[in-house]
Amino acid sequence: MKNIYFISDAHLGSLAIPHPREHERRLVRFLDEIKDKAEAIYMLGDMFDFWFEYKTVVPKGFTRFLGKVSELTDMGIEVHYFTGNHDIWCLDYLEKECGVTLHLNALTLEIGDQTFFLAHGDGLGDGDWKFRFIRAVFHNRFCQRAFRCLHPYFGMKFGLGWAKRSRLKHEPALHNGEGGDPPYQGEDREPLILFAKQYLREHPDIDYFIFGHRHIELDLALSRQTRVIILGDWITQFTFAVYDGEQLYLENYAEGEDH
Repeated sequence: MKNIYFISDAHLGSLAIPHPREHERRLVRFLDEIKDKAEAIYMLGDMFDFWFEYKTVVPKGFTRFLGKVSELTDMGIEVHYFTGNHDIWCLDYLEKECGVTLHLNALTLEIGDQTFFLAHGDGLGDGDWKFRFIRAVFHNRFCQRAFRCLHPYFGMKFGLGWAKRSRLKHEPALHNGEGGDPPYQGEDREPLILFAKQYLREHPDIDYFIFGHRHIELDLALSRQTRVIILGDWITQFTFAVYDGEQLYLENYAEGEDH
């Protein structure tokens, strides 16, 4: 079989990223480099910093990325897109225009003789009430319909501004700040690890949990059979996972290297 690739958290279009066009081009170059070796690509959420579809309007930009994704699906490569907490509001544009398979929830699937649990990761094992409240509002159908009543100019302006504030809070290194998301908190405190351990008790057949969301690069063995992969990001780390049919690797993208 050809390789299966997993990436997440590019946050394309972020107003907090200093060189957004080069940021997009780097991701496109990666996709171009792997296209002849890829059987499928799983994008595990937050590929856009803010994506909101109106009935007849989608955000402008991203033409290089969307064009490359369309090229991949035209070649017969499966591209699976999972919504995250920054791109919850996908409707059918990416499916109809770019040929991706859209996933609104976590997915368990068999690849070869291995079982994968795939999810963006937001809301899994996280007990922070503020985040859970905001997430519930964002997922609420009434709130989504109400937001669509805003003119796209105001809707996108608000959404991109909110996403920028979030990105600067979580990635202060982009502008020489301090603080940000905590580093890996250990097996007993990391929400996604706690979730995986609990889920594994009821579903012991899982070989790999793969998540995005946390912007940390992690490959942790839970048992002799099961590993948890957190994919890092495509803002500062440029990390991805690749499964070759036998082994799963977590790697950093360097242009010109064989991936």
